[in-house]
Amino acid sequence: MARLCTIRDVDWRGKTAVVRVDFNVPLGRQDGRVADDTRIRAALPTLQYLRQHGARVVLLSHLGRPDGKRDAKYSLQPVADRLGELLGSSCPFGSDCVGQAAQSAVRAIGPGEVVLLENVRFHPEEEANDPGFAADLARLGDVFVNDAFGTAHRAHASTEGLAHHLPAIAGLLMEKEIVTIGEALDNPKRPFVAVVGGAKVSSKLAVLENLIDRVDRLLIGGGMANTFLAARGEQVGRSLLEADLVPTARDLMRRGDKILLPSDVVVTTDLKAADTQPRACASDAVGPDEIIGDIGPRTAADFGQAIQAAGTVLWNGPMGIFEDPRFADGTLQVARAMAASRATTIVGGGESVQAVEQAGVADKLSHVSTGGGASLEFIEGKVLPGVAALRSDC
Repeated sequence: MARLCTIRDVDWRGKTAVVRVDFNVPLGRQDGRVADDTRIRAALPTLQYLRQHGARVVLLSHLGRPDGKRDAKYSLQPVADRLGELLGSSCPFGSDCVGQAAQSAVRAIGPGEVVLLENVRFHPEEEANDPGFAADLARLGDVFVNDAFGTAHRAHASTEGLAHHLPAIAGLLMEKEIVTIGEALDNPKRPFVAVVGGAKVSSKLAVLENLIDRVDRLLIGGGMANTFLAARGEQVGRSLLEADLVPTARDLMRRGDKILLPSDVVVTTDLKAADTQPRACASDAVGPDEIIGDIGPRTAADFGQAIQAAGTVLWNGPMGIFEDPRFADGTLQVARAMAASRATTIVGGGESVQAVEQAGVADKLSHVSTGGGASLEFIEGKVLPGVAALRSDC
């Protein structure tokens, strides 16, 4: 794609940046404080650049799903408190994102200062991408900066609508996400290995279709691998299976020898009984009453070897029922293999990101995407509305 205009292309002296960030972070149930500030920290390079270059910085974000109504449990006030701690200076908070309260909060800051406004989803017009609401948001500043890759797949007023009212450019996080994942897809260091997991083929079919002709190896794990094992003629017992997609899986497997499936798996007869001891077995030795919960140790080693030999590795989706410790090892082994690889390593998707953090290796990877659903759709090859709205004519 063409180079996006970014915050580096603007003289910020005397200007106010309206920055869409993704501060949809978990809050502690007991104290209401930010429980995980990963997404806030990811936005800091953009905020620091704007501050250092004299911009007045107005931040917009959503938090949770308040369904267009004001709800105190979804207020961004705790996020403003945490952001102030990270910036090393107080971060004023505006009690609304439009209207007099918002305008007053913006007028109160000077060059190099930041204000966070209240949850844009307190207004139903946000998710409806209402032009009037977008125009109200645009009155807050001079330039629209989208740094919220995690919401770029949504055509909302604060992600796409604003671009019709103000010059729209990318923040540094948005640029990094688009360039890093885009380069991996279009110009990867070879061999290019993709690791795809998750529960269902149906949820990742577009990903598989977009990757199969781009990659050198496609490693498939998770519940979706069951459909491919069935396409290979193997029995999967009572495991999750999308029988209607077995022919599709078979067609994908016929497109060369790129796909590497599990050769062994970890199975159980009862997913709910935590004291039930799982067993590892060959993928073609699953009993009629057994359920596949993870890739087996031999498969994890095979996947690790493919990752070690790669020039680029793109990972989306866990290798098993990751939330159950009995079936987490395959996912964690993939995370450790990526950390030990010399390849360009990119992780996208909530559970995959959780896995690399749990394994303690996130800082050893080239890029851990903040995108979630946006990164998935980008890997699928879809046009993201929040990206398409940005300028490339700098």
